[in-house]
Amino acid sequence: MSVLDELSRLSSAEEFFALLDVSYEPAVVHVARLHILKRMGQHLASAQAEGTFDGLSDEDIRRRCRACLADAYDEFVTSSPIAERLFKVHQDAVAPKIEPERPFVPLSALAVGP
Repeated sequence: MSVLDELSRLSSAEEFFALLDVSYEPAVVHVARLHILKRMGQHLASAQAEGTFDGLSDEDIRRRCRACLADAYDEFVTSSPIAERLFKVHQDAVAPKIEPERPFVPLSALAVGP
């Protein structure tokens, strides 16, 4: 089974750290687990799109995955999930709000009679 297959079967952030042998502080992972995994996924997707894994041995791919996880983790050691804004809910929180147009009804339109 390839390392990418192994990763696809994992369900918790701690399992990713254990499989790839990346040390971590539980307090950081407790706060930013989804963000770390999403960022790692972004790094992996970018590497795959660039063909970085093509022709590599499974051990080399494991090293690259380890580096992606370590980089993602390091981002959240020095930053916060809110500052990184990976998820739509955080992006929407700072997006400019568009005021809906208020309908204008002239007073003359309310008058009854000729």
